[in-house]
Amino acid sequence: MVKIAIAGGSGGVGQEIVDILVATKKHEILLLSRKDAPAESASQATTWIKTDYSNVDELAQILQGVHTVLSFVTEQEDPTSPVQKKLIDASVKAGVKRFAPSEWVSSGLAHMSWYGFKETTRQYLKDLNKDKKVLEYTLFQPGYFLNYLTRPYPSTKHIPLTDLPWDFNNRRWLAVDEGQNSTLTLTTVADLANVVAQAIEFEGEWPVVGGIKGNDITMGELLALAENVRGGKPFAVEHVKAQDLEAGTWKTSWTPVIEHASIPPEQRAGLARFFTSSILLAVNANQLLVSDSWNQLLPDYKFTVIDEFLIEAWKGKP
Repeated sequence: MVKIAIAGGSGGVGQEIVDILVATKKHEILLLSRKDAPAESASQATTWIKTDYSNVDELAQILQGVHTVLSFVTEQEDPTSPVQKKLIDASVKAGVKRFAPSEWVSSGLAHMSWYGFKETTRQYLKDLNKDKKVLEYTLFQPGYFLNYLTRPYPSTKHIPLTDLPWDFNNRRWLAVDEGQNSTLTLTTVADLANVVAQAIEFEGEWPVVGGIKGNDITMGELLALAENVRGGKPFAVEHVKAQDLEAGTWKTSWTPVIEHASIPPEQRAGLARFFTSSILLAVNANQLLVSDSWNQLLPDYKFTVIDEFLIEAWKGKP
């Protein structure tokens, strides 16, 4: 049993992982948040602590006795990542053994400017350990969530599903010309949460690059699987050129709208083209492909197979 602090754990990914950790009944869990504790949060398994993350000394006091810090803080509005830097400094001051920064997506960040704070945090941790090991850390990277491909049918408890350029429900697809061999990693939220729970108990040293590889698949293979899963009917595929995506001159008959809590509803339509082109370019550049570091360290864990997952998710759907 160890004491774990979850920073920003009220978000979807954080809640998924908290649920798994609570279910193990092995750990003492602190939930750090800028918000007041919700009425339904009363639980003997977790302790809610309100903080604005502005004071390193205050954070260090909160983190006294904590073994592992998991951060889910998002800082899209400030790529200098001030909150996570303070969390890291406070963790060192409090004697925390392990730290996981707010990663939870891909290894590559090119074309996805909203993840600039992740790059800043990576460098901050690297510089911290430049001369000697000050803080053990890992970058938990599952690639893209496979669950997104079941929209509009929920396949997670806490993570809202959003539109993507690969629309299983309406059998339509946006593809980059000559990008059928681009590869991405797709991992279920459940697999991510289970691996994190096992990583907490892992007795060896955490790898810096913590890839969690559920399934690697090319875009061409994914389209073929999508058509098979959806009854063998062909999808309406629209092709765009990478240079047109980069220039913002691409044209398609539809554009997915990213529905995320960090994006105000009134801004989503206006940002749709930006996010769509960014995601397509990132996949085309293999930026959503991750390592299998945790697969190697946890060889007995059985990951969800993409074919089985999608066939079951879409079975009987119109």
